[in-house]
Amino acid sequence: MNIYGLTIEEMEEYFLSLGSKAFHAKQLFSWLYEKRIEDYKDVTDIKKELVEVISKDYSIERLKIVDIQEDVDVNKYLFELSDGEHIEAVLMRHDYGNSICVSSQVGCNMGCKFCESGRRKKVRNLEVHEMVLQILMIEKELGERISHVVVMGIGEPFDNYDNLVKFLKIINHPKGLAIGARHITVSTCGIVPKIKEFSELDLQFNLAISFHFPNDELRSKIMPINKAYPLDVLMPALKEYVEKTNRRLTFEYILLKDINDTEECALQLAKLVKGLNCYINLIPYNETNNIEFKRSNTVQIMKFYDILKKNKVNVTIRKEFGSKISAACGQLRSKKEEL
Repeated sequence: MNIYGLTIEEMEEYFLSLGSKAFHAKQLFSWLYEKRIEDYKDVTDIKKELVEVISKDYSIERLKIVDIQEDVDVNKYLFELSDGEHIEAVLMRHDYGNSICVSSQVGCNMGCKFCESGRRKKVRNLEVHEMVLQILMIEKELGERISHVVVMGIGEPFDNYDNLVKFLKIINHPKGLAIGARHITVSTCGIVPKIKEFSELDLQFNLAISFHFPNDELRSKIMPINKAYPLDVLMPALKEYVEKTNRRLTFEYILLKDINDTEECALQLAKLVKGLNCYINLIPYNETNNIEFKRSNTVQIMKFYDILKKNKVNVTIRKEFGSKISAACGQLRSKKEEL
């Protein structure tokens, strides 16, 4: 097991199981996340004999960065895991700070037809430490702090729910990475039971919905999750989430040429979200060689945007990153593993 996979509560239980003191957990968390040690020998305020026990029980091994692609305000990292699998994380520089998009699974089983990650099926869930180390290693490589985290990389986070929640607690904890809950966003394609469970967390994390299609016909055709949780099930769950948490939702909407970028779709979307505390994030599509969908042109994107604005919907257009690199989610991993 890897030490970066333990929440502080689990670490306290571990020390107590050794007949030691719970406060050692805060000390070790400080060494791992504040001082950023990479070898247990650097721990100086816990007895050497106890540190030796910890080193036998928990690895401090890190991931391996095997490729970095750079463009204006964006770096894309390819990590190799201990079993030889690969995942991606993306650093984006904004005027409000550095944001990182992390992966939660190796591959994805949701099968969204526009998504490169979904084209290559799920191999396994990421362990907690494999999510935490994406941030730690990029901070080290960059020499700068990550202030915002989005769990929108390879995988469906709610399909790895228990590990996701532990990861969120570690990066949010003051002795961990101390990233504010309101600076952390989790994206789901719409697994309704987990949306309800997520609303019960006593933490102010943000929720984004990978939405993309404003009617069941289109959504079921391109996003299989909609067959399990159609809009008449998903939308009430989202309204319940907002009422319970008093948090604003984000709807992610990738614009695909001549498919979901029409005036009719814009009006349907405006009607669906009317009265809901939310905003729509319009996303220009990153095309890949393996998928036939095309990016809506700029004129059509602006028409769609204007219709939503006229219907009093809060809407933004996501800044485009990585036009000169493998920008689509899962694209760099695919290129590596399909050589």
